[in-house]
Amino acid sequence: MKFKGMYPYLIDEKRQWKARDDVWYRGVVTATGNRPLGVAGGRIGPEIGFGHSVGNYFDEPVLILKTSQGNRSLSWDFLTPGSKQFEYKGKIYAGYKESPLSWDKGTRPEPINWYAGKQYDDCFQAAHQVLDNFDKEFPHWKGRGYEIEGFAWWQGDKDRYVEAHAVRYEQNLVRLIKTLRKEFKAPQAKFVVATLGQTAKDAAPSNDKLILDAQLAVDGTTGKYPEFKGNVSTVYTHPLSQGGASNSHYNGNAQTYMDVGVAMGEAMVDLLKAAN
Repeated sequence: MKFKGMYPYLIDEKRQWKARDDVWYRGVVTATGNRPLGVAGGRIGPEIGFGHSVGNYFDEPVLILKTSQGNRSLSWDFLTPGSKQFEYKGKIYAGYKESPLSWDKGTRPEPINWYAGKQYDDCFQAAHQVLDNFDKEFPHWKGRGYEIEGFAWWQGDKDRYVEAHAVRYEQNLVRLIKTLRKEFKAPQAKFVVATLGQTAKDAAPSNDKLILDAQLAVDGTTGKYPEFKGNVSTVYTHPLSQGGASNSHYNGNAQTYMDVGVAMGEAMVDLLKAAN
C-alpha cells in the first residue's frame, strides 16, 4: 500500500507509517497492542481503516478495543451465555458451557477440554478487564471515562464447516448483538457486521450462502428485525475482496483489510449520523 500510493493518510512526508494521536488501539487475546492507531509490523487488520473512518467523525478521542481469535465459530466457541442445546439430523449440539461440540442423540456426551462459549468468555472478559481499569490502562485519558458507541463483527469462517452451525448462524448472530449490548450496558450502541468476502449474493445454496444470508438478514433495513432498524448495518464485502477466502485470511491482502475496515467504519458513521 505504501509503495502503490494508496491511503496516503497512513504515511507521513518521509513515507513512514503514521499514527493518529486521536485514535488509540488496544488489542487483547490476539493482535495485542496498546498504542496510537497506526500500522505496526508487516500486517494489518480491519481496525486500521475502521479507526480512521470513525476517528474522522468524532471530535472526541476514540478507543478501538479489539478482542479476537482466529479459527472460532459463533455457534460453538463464541456461543453466547444462555444459549440452549439443540437437535439437528440426529445429533445434539452443545448449549452454552456444554461439551463436546455435539453427540449422537440418546448417548451420553463425553466432555473435552473446551466448552461452548469459551471463546466468548475469554474475549469479552478480557475486554471487561480493560474497561474496568480504564484510568490505569489509559492514563492519558484519566478521569474522562468512556461511552461505548458501537460494536463491529467480522467472523463466520469456521461456522461454514458444520452444517448445523451454518443453519443456526442467523439465530446466534441476533443473540450476539443483543447479548453484547446488554453485557456492556450499551443498549443504544450501534452494531456493524461484515460478510465473508468470498461469498457472493448469487452463490449456490451452501453453508457459505446460509451464513451470508444470515449476516445480510440482520441489517436494519431488511425489516426482518424491526428492533435493529437504524442501529444494525451489514457490509457486503464480496466486491471489496481482492482474492483468497476467509480461511486463508484473504491471502493476507492489505487492500482487502483496509477496504473492509473503511467500509465498516463508514457504515458505523452512517448509523451514528442517523441517530444524531
